[in-house]
Amino acid sequence: MKNVVLLGSTGSIGTSTLKVADDLPDRLRILGLAAGNNSELLLQQTLKYKPAAISVTDPAKAGELQSALGTAVEVHAGNDGLLKLATHPDADIVLIAIVGTAGLQPALAAIRAGKDIAIASKEILVMAGETVMSEARKHGVNVLAVDSEHSAIFQCLDGKPGASVRKLWLTASGGPFRDRAKWPKESFADITVEKALKHPSWVMGRKITIDSATLFNKGLEMIEARWLFDIEMARVDVVVHPQSVVHSMVEFVDGSMIAQLSTPDMCLPIQYALLYPERAKSDRVQTSLAKYGSLTFEEPDLDRFPALGLARRAGEVGGTLPAVLNAANEVAVEAFCQRKISFPQISALVKRVMDAHHVTAHPTLEQIIAADAWARAEAGR
Repeated sequence: MKNVVLLGSTGSIGTSTLKVADDLPDRLRILGLAAGNNSELLLQQTLKYKPAAISVTDPAKAGELQSALGTAVEVHAGNDGLLKLATHPDADIVLIAIVGTAGLQPALAAIRAGKDIAIASKEILVMAGETVMSEARKHGVNVLAVDSEHSAIFQCLDGKPGASVRKLWLTASGGPFRDRAKWPKESFADITVEKALKHPSWVMGRKITIDSATLFNKGLEMIEARWLFDIEMARVDVVVHPQSVVHSMVEFVDGSMIAQLSTPDMCLPIQYALLYPERAKSDRVQTSLAKYGSLTFEEPDLDRFPALGLARRAGEVGGTLPAVLNAANEVAVEAFCQRKISFPQISALVKRVMDAHHVTAHPTLEQIIAADAWARAEAGR
């Protein structure tokens, strides 16, 4: 039985994680749950899974939850609450599914407390991959991927050394605007928020869905892969695969390629991360290749989707630049969702902020946080 602390329990990854726990009640126990402001759903989850501790962002809502639950459950609030759950003495693994940068401090706290972590928040490794992976090695804990692409690469590598790898291939659906004939570059200014939120393969939260439409999501995954697998950016690449069945591939130095395939369903990589190194029987994900008929691949269009080039630049330069890329993108996506900027202006805004930044190499955590704050202020100007 593994005791799981789930940070971000009311989002799409969080609710999928609870489905996995439902499937494997004899293997997984939900020890802690943390949510943003959806206290009503958190209350329902708490009554069902009976965790030892929960946390919510707003202290007032924490008080309401404590009154509703009595003394059977510890109720915490704010950043302190996240840290208390991440370092709970009975936790075996902490799954971090908090959108944005709020998961970084809990991730480091969990690592330093000797907990394995499963990461669904790309921003943690994009911002501070060097720091996080160094701390994980120091404390002898696992950093496990929840992204389907990184889970696929992890499964394909299967412990093989980095020297045996020619290239990591991250697959991208291409998003809703992949078709160049239907969506030429000159039409991008007319893309609405509603159109950008219609992802062809996955049902996800708002931020990650917009990132998938711009391909910033894939760019962030490139930087994340660089740190997770200790592979320099030159050996990390992207191929567009509209069916989203091949979740990613590893090309080895002898020319062989190994891929991981399944019907798109986040429950599978979540289950793999939570139970690693074991596998458990589950009938939730069923894949029939014959029904798909064909699987196709194509080069990404870097002209229409400049996010990939910006992410590669950030990953190659390193230092504080990935944190700046990430922070500027978060501000730009929010501005697009509020209809303050157009779809092409998301990438343009990120580029402007990156161009204005003076990079600090091998930054401390404080310098990373300062760069993040600077980028948000600069992007908001």
